[in-house]
Amino acid sequence: MTEFSVSKQIHGVDITMSAGKLAQLADGAVVVTIGDTQVLTTATAKRTMRDGADFFPLTVDVEERMYAVGRIPGSFFRREGRATERATLTCRLLDRPLRPSFIDGFRNETHIVTTVMSADLENPYDVAALNAASAALTTSPIPFLGPIGGVRLALRDGEWSAFPTYNDLEESVFDLVVAGKRNASGDVDIAMVEAGATEHGYRHFKAGQVPSNEETITEGLEVAKKVIGELIDLQLELKAQMPATEEIEWPVFVEYSPEMFAKVEAAAKSKLEAMGVVADKHERQNQESAIRDEVFESLDLEEDEIREAKSAFSKVQKNVMRSRVVAEGIRMDGRGLTDVRKITVEVDVLKEAHGSALFTRGETQVLNATTLGMLKMEQMLDTIDPYETKRYMHHYNFPPFSTGETGFMRGPKRREIGHGALAEKALFPVIPDIEEFPYAYRLVSEVLMSNGSSSMASVCGSSLSLMDAGVPIHAPVAGVAMGLIEQDGEFVTLTDILGAEDHLGDMDFKVAGSEDMITALQLDTKIESLPSEVLARAMMQARDARLFILGEMAEVLPAPREELAENAPKIEAIQIPKDRIGEVIGPKGKNIRQLEEDTGATIEIEDDGTIRVGASSTASMQMAKERILAIGFPPEPELNKDYDGEVVNVTKFGAFVNIMPGRDGLLHISKMGGGRRIAQVEDVLAL
Repeated sequence: MTEFSVSKQIHGVDITMSAGKLAQLADGAVVVTIGDTQVLTTATAKRTMRDGADFFPLTVDVEERMYAVGRIPGSFFRREGRATERATLTCRLLDRPLRPSFIDGFRNETHIVTTVMSADLENPYDVAALNAASAALTTSPIPFLGPIGGVRLALRDGEWSAFPTYNDLEESVFDLVVAGKRNASGDVDIAMVEAGATEHGYRHFKAGQVPSNEETITEGLEVAKKVIGELIDLQLELKAQMPATEEIEWPVFVEYSPEMFAKVEAAAKSKLEAMGVVADKHERQNQESAIRDEVFESLDLEEDEIREAKSAFSKVQKNVMRSRVVAEGIRMDGRGLTDVRKITVEVDVLKEAHGSALFTRGETQVLNATTLGMLKMEQMLDTIDPYETKRYMHHYNFPPFSTGETGFMRGPKRREIGHGALAEKALFPVIPDIEEFPYAYRLVSEVLMSNGSSSMASVCGSSLSLMDAGVPIHAPVAGVAMGLIEQDGEFVTLTDILGAEDHLGDMDFKVAGSEDMITALQLDTKIESLPSEVLARAMMQARDARLFILGEMAEVLPAPREELAENAPKIEAIQIPKDRIGEVIGPKGKNIRQLEEDTGATIEIEDDGTIRVGASSTASMQMAKERILAIGFPPEPELNKDYDGEVVNVTKFGAFVNIMPGRDGLLHISKMGGGRRIAQVEDVLAL
């Protein structure tokens, strides 16, 4: 067994890639080490194409192992179960830049598996996994058009730093992950972006740090390109050390022959062009289906030619749409390149929810609800990250009826998890600090109609639902999805894309933020990569749309409501000396249970003496606070003053009597008889 290894210090961080020792039966297997974080990524492909495969069956899995952080899983069976949210999001992070980077027509089942073998709780493993996946494919015989490099950057004090630790991110404004590859001229183009403001990013901005605006992020992309170039070189250096891979003649799926395309184009192109602009999605689909049926009937196709003809017709559709956009600047629903669809907004649509909003943009409609709770309702995390809880949870539901289809509803799919995480990333930076507003949040976005950009509609609607609930967010947030058409080297950017424009275009670039800064970015490309200047222009175009949408939202609800929702729990924090915590809790929790029972409040106690009281009414809140403060800061009993007390415990030698909150005293048996001898305490006192 021969192990091959390369190492390089990039931006002050040592990165090692090795192969040849582990998982030798996989087509490719590479271990990437950053700090003490190690991931093994394997790539394997079947040698034969699956019958009837009209898509690329690529599967990406990420396996988080608890031994990586020296822990036994907390599940009942003490074994890792279904993928965590972090693992699912990392799967998507790898899939998005890799999928467009295989040769055209490759339809063999391909499986990429990342196993996190060591996690030092300092260096995130996702970027290591991205580079390991590319390196595993690059050193394999699989027809991969790489390598791809991936880097995380953090924006702090106006400077971009590469490969930040978790602690670095805490002090940063923005977290930017970029993947890219070299183009024919040797420059690095962008293949994927996943980015967002950090939890304290908005606070850092208000404290004077440089905001994550369009200009700053454009600078970050240029820094990322340089680092990506070094990571690509490192992968190529590893490949050069290794023996040549076996030569495999991979089967290539041919969607249609040139002859079939020519026939379909001749029969369909003029009809599709004559169809012109149709704003309604269903009407447009009906007209396109009618044209397709008419074309197929005129061509007198054999049974085995229909699949090929369908693919050719889709290509003609795509060409017609793209040509009209590039040549005339007119989109399939009649809008111009920068037009945003009609927006309608309603708030307070769900009477029992703490906050709610219905956001409709064209034929995309999302119902959003905000629920507030005590911090004990935080999500407990059993992961290999340093984070143990999560107080902001955003759940996105995409039922099949939202697109007029049928289907199974069996829990959230990867796409739903990803879209919920994107909305969470966009909104979490504007959530008030825990000291200011000590609540746990659950946001739910119900997609009721979808024709493009439902995740960004979720951001807009959820921002409104938070304000409707009375949450004092730092600023409203809106989002928009940008598209792209590339034709003959010319790039045309589209604002607020339809579902069909996403499908037929070259880019889905989601941009969310406030008036002052971008809080979330997500780029998916349908082509291998894009020049960074194209993304810079798209961000500026998205800013205009974002400000327009924020204006539409402000017409309905310009700021958070001054009062918290009537049915939301009222939570206040008080502080007592740490040495009085035991008195509040009482023996085996007796006192705190009695407090909650008497007042109807919920009480949470921190080790530093912070006590949070949650109650459904002001009276309940006030009663609980007074009782707790009386225990935490008890008045001193006065000598020779009479007090009424309650017997709380009886012993052979006397009784313990509570004379005021937090003040129990011993009344000895010798003091009970008024001069008479008492045989048993129970003869005089009882609980």
